[in-house]
Amino acid sequence: MPPPGHRRPAPAGVIGMVHLLPLPGAHRWAGAMDPVLERARADASALADGGVDAILVENFGDSPFHPGAVPAHTVAAMTAAVTAVAAVAAAAGESGLPVGVNVLRNDAAAALAVATAAGCAFIRVNIHTGGMYTDQGWIQGDAATTLRLRERLDPGVAILADVMVKHATPPAGTELGRAAGEAWERGWADGLIVSGTGTGEPTPFQDVRLVRETVPDAPVYFGSGVDASTIGVALGLAHGVIVGSALQEEGRAGGRVDPERVRRLVAAARTG
Repeated sequence: MPPPGHRRPAPAGVIGMVHLLPLPGAHRWAGAMDPVLERARADASALADGGVDAILVENFGDSPFHPGAVPAHTVAAMTAAVTAVAAVAAAAGESGLPVGVNVLRNDAAAALAVATAAGCAFIRVNIHTGGMYTDQGWIQGDAATTLRLRERLDPGVAILADVMVKHATPPAGTELGRAAGEAWERGWADGLIVSGTGTGEPTPFQDVRLVRETVPDAPVYFGSGVDASTIGVALGLAHGVIVGSALQEEGRAGGRVDPERVRRLVAAARTG
């Protein structure tokens, strides 16, 4: 158990996304879990074989998303899918790969529950501190509840928090640097994610630089829009990059992970 007040280790390098197919109860749920699990395993294998440093799983196919707590059947299905991914990740390399979970749109409690059950190393929380206007309406962060729940479930799980998350608008007057500082210093996040305006949209380099300068001790991540042409520069600026769309067929979010795209991006990351 980490000593009180200490940060949890945050994953570094290339974090590849597994975008789950629609889960039970979702608008586009197809009626069977086997295809969901088969896709999750296949995508995780393509990422692991291609050389990523960590894997992040999210219920991308469940749109439209719940603004807060997801139903019990979503938690159950995600636990099954993330456990399947974790088994693939554990067999990768000599020591396996860390796995994370994000429960959209902002259910940190469910993410912690799934992470605990599946043995994950980290979670992503889209709105950890402050609040944002989103396509689900106003969503308020609740860092106090999340950190206290982590202590009861699995104190070792790292929390990666988005700063002014994509697909959302901050309240008037919100400043990126100040929001980052509050997520790190007052929300006790273990890493900060900076993104573009939407899924697959480029993350402005100047935004990452600003967060790095404002919170120099924090691991900072590119949260969207990185591809093989930009990853060298991105990793020169940040602790890590979270990549989904650029690794999927035709570069489209929600598609199958393309092994060749993974190999190209990882090779570009290694050569700088």
